[in-house]
Amino acid sequence: MPQINLTPAQRKVHRADAHHLDPVVMVGGDGLSAAVQKEADAALNAHGLIKVRVFSDDRAAREAMFASLADHLNAAPIQHIGKLLVLWRPMPEREKALDDDRMPGPKDVKVLKFSKRGGQRPEVKTLRVLGNQRLTTGGQVKRAKPKQISVKKRNQSS
Repeated sequence: MPQINLTPAQRKVHRADAHHLDPVVMVGGDGLSAAVQKEADAALNAHGLIKVRVFSDDRAAREAMFASLADHLNAAPIQHIGKLLVLWRPMPEREKALDDDRMPGPKDVKVLKFSKRGGQRPEVKTLRVLGNQRLTTGGQVKRAKPKQISVKKRNQSS
Protein backbone atom coordinates (compact mmCIF):
# COMPACT_ATOMS: atom_id res chain seq x y z
CA MET A 1 0.00 0.00 0.00
CA PRO A 2 1.32 3.47 -0.78
CA GLN A 3 2.14 5.93 1.95
CA ILE A 4 0.22 9.15 2.40
CA ASN A 5 2.24 12.10 1.15
CA LEU A 6 1.96 15.30 3.14
CA THR A 7 3.28 18.78 2.57
CA PRO A 8 5.87 20.10 5.04
CA ALA A 9 3.26 22.46 6.50
CA GLN A 10 0.83 19.59 7.15
CA ARG A 11 3.64 17.52 8.66
CA LYS A 12 4.51 20.46 10.95
CA VAL A 13 0.91 20.70 12.19
CA HIS A 14 0.81 16.97 12.97
CA ARG A 15 4.17 17.16 14.76
CA ALA A 16 2.78 19.93 16.95
CA ASP A 17 -0.39 17.92 17.67
CA ALA A 18 1.69 14.86 18.60
CA HIS A 19 3.94 16.74 21.02
CA HIS A 20 1.80 16.10 24.11
CA LEU A 21 0.89 12.49 23.20
CA ASP A 22 2.26 9.46 25.04
CA PRO A 23 3.36 6.37 23.09
CA VAL A 24 0.46 3.94 22.65
CA VAL A 25 2.40 1.16 20.89
CA MET A 26 5.71 -0.30 22.11
CA VAL A 27 8.07 -2.33 19.93
CA GLY A 28 10.14 -4.66 22.11
CA GLY A 29 12.93 -7.13 21.51
CA ASP A 30 10.95 -9.22 19.02
CA GLY A 31 10.90 -6.30 16.62
CA LEU A 32 8.09 -5.46 14.27
CA SER A 33 5.82 -8.48 14.66
CA ALA A 34 2.33 -9.02 13.29
CA ALA A 35 0.85 -8.30 16.73
CA VAL A 36 2.63 -4.91 16.87
CA GLN A 37 1.33 -4.01 13.41
CA LYS A 38 -2.18 -5.05 14.42
CA GLU A 39 -2.06 -2.88 17.58
CA ALA A 40 -0.67 0.06 15.63
CA ASP A 41 -3.50 -0.31 13.09
CA ALA A 42 -6.10 -0.39 15.87
CA ALA A 43 -4.53 2.67 17.52
CA LEU A 44 -4.53 4.58 14.21
CA ASN A 45 -8.20 3.72 13.71
CA ALA A 46 -9.00 4.94 17.22
CA HIS A 47 -6.79 8.05 17.43
CA GLY A 48 -5.53 8.95 13.95
CA LEU A 49 -2.21 10.27 15.27
CA ILE A 50 -0.02 7.96 17.38
CA LYS A 51 3.43 7.66 18.86
CA VAL A 52 5.33 4.37 18.76
CA ARG A 53 8.25 3.70 21.09
CA VAL A 54 10.97 1.36 19.80
CA PHE A 55 13.27 -0.25 22.39
CA SER A 56 16.17 -0.75 20.01
CA ASP A 57 19.52 1.02 19.94
CA ASP A 58 20.06 0.48 16.21
CA ARG A 59 19.06 3.65 14.35
CA ALA A 60 19.02 1.98 10.93
CA ALA A 61 16.66 -0.71 12.26
CA ARG A 62 14.34 1.98 13.69
CA GLU A 63 14.29 3.81 10.35
CA ALA A 64 13.45 0.54 8.58
CA MET A 65 10.64 -0.12 11.10
CA PHE A 66 9.34 3.43 10.59
CA ALA A 67 9.19 3.01 6.81
CA SER A 68 7.75 -0.49 7.10
CA LEU A 69 5.00 0.58 9.52
CA ALA A 70 4.06 3.58 7.41
CA ASP A 71 3.93 1.45 4.25
CA HIS A 72 2.08 -1.50 5.81
CA LEU A 73 -0.51 0.64 7.63
CA ASN A 74 -1.01 3.14 4.78
CA ALA A 75 -0.04 5.94 7.14
CA ALA A 76 2.00 9.10 6.76
CA PRO A 77 5.37 9.11 8.54
CA ILE A 78 5.41 12.33 10.54
CA GLN A 79 8.53 12.24 12.69
CA HIS A 80 11.34 9.95 13.86
CA ILE A 81 13.09 11.47 16.83
CA GLY A 82 15.21 9.25 19.03
CA LYS A 83 13.28 6.10 19.84
CA LEU A 84 9.89 7.66 19.09
CA LEU A 85 8.06 7.29 15.79
CA VAL A 86 5.02 9.42 14.97
CA LEU A 87 2.47 8.16 12.44
CA TRP A 88 -0.73 9.73 11.12
CA ARG A 89 -3.63 8.40 9.11
CA PRO A 90 -7.02 10.06 8.55
CA MET A 91 -9.62 8.59 10.86
CA PRO A 92 -12.40 6.60 9.17
CA GLU A 93 -15.88 8.08 9.26
CA ARG A 94 -18.00 6.49 11.95
CA GLU A 95 -21.63 5.87 11.21
CA LYS A 96 -24.05 6.94 13.90
CA ALA A 97 -27.24 4.98 14.28
CA LEU A 98 -29.98 7.59 14.27
CA ASP A 99 -33.20 6.72 16.01
CA ASP A 100 -35.89 9.15 14.90
CA ASP A 101 -38.28 8.04 17.66
CA ARG A 102 -35.78 8.79 20.41
CA MET A 103 -36.72 11.52 22.83
CA PRO A 104 -34.45 13.43 25.24
CA GLY A 105 -33.60 11.47 28.36
CA PRO A 106 -33.93 12.55 31.97
CA LYS A 107 -31.69 15.31 33.34
CA ASP A 108 -30.74 15.90 36.95
CA VAL A 109 -30.94 19.62 37.70
CA LYS A 110 -29.79 21.37 40.87
CA VAL A 111 -32.16 24.04 42.12
CA LEU A 112 -31.14 26.66 44.69
CA LYS A 113 -33.86 27.99 46.99
CA PHE A 114 -32.75 31.11 48.81
CA SER A 115 -34.02 31.88 52.30
CA LYS A 116 -36.27 34.86 52.90
CA ARG A 117 -33.94 35.82 55.73
CA GLY A 118 -30.53 36.94 54.65
CA GLY A 119 -27.34 35.28 55.80
CA GLN A 120 -28.54 31.68 55.56
CA ARG A 121 -27.27 29.18 53.06
CA PRO A 122 -29.51 28.43 50.13
CA GLU A 123 -31.22 25.05 50.09
CA VAL A 124 -29.94 22.83 47.27
CA LYS A 125 -32.42 20.37 45.76
CA THR A 126 -31.69 17.96 42.93
CA LEU A 127 -34.66 17.42 40.65
CA ARG A 128 -35.00 14.92 37.81
CA VAL A 129 -36.53 16.49 34.72
CA LEU A 130 -37.86 14.02 32.17
CA GLY A 131 -37.94 14.57 28.42
CA ASN A 132 -41.51 15.84 28.39
CA GLN A 133 -41.05 18.19 31.36
CA ARG A 134 -39.57 21.62 31.92
CA LEU A 135 -38.29 23.53 34.90
CA THR A 136 -39.96 26.83 35.74
CA THR A 137 -38.14 29.86 37.11
CA GLY A 138 -39.67 29.13 40.52
CA GLY A 139 -38.00 25.71 40.61
CA GLN A 140 -41.10 23.64 39.87
CA VAL A 141 -41.29 20.84 37.34
CA LYS A 142 -44.10 21.16 34.80
CA ARG A 143 -45.07 19.05 31.86
CA ALA A 144 -44.01 20.64 28.61
CA LYS A 145 -46.66 21.72 26.18
CA PRO A 146 -46.69 20.00 22.79
CA LYS A 147 -44.84 21.94 20.12
CA GLN A 148 -47.15 24.16 18.09
CA ILE A 149 -47.29 23.40 14.37
CA SER A 150 -48.41 26.14 12.00
CA VAL A 151 -51.54 25.65 9.92
CA LYS A 152 -49.50 25.62 6.66
CA LYS A 153 -47.15 22.90 7.89
CA ARG A 154 -50.03 20.89 9.28
CA ASN A 155 -51.74 20.97 5.87
CA GLN A 156 -48.49 20.04 4.06
CA SER A 157 -47.84 16.95 6.19
CA SER A 158 -51.41 15.65 5.69
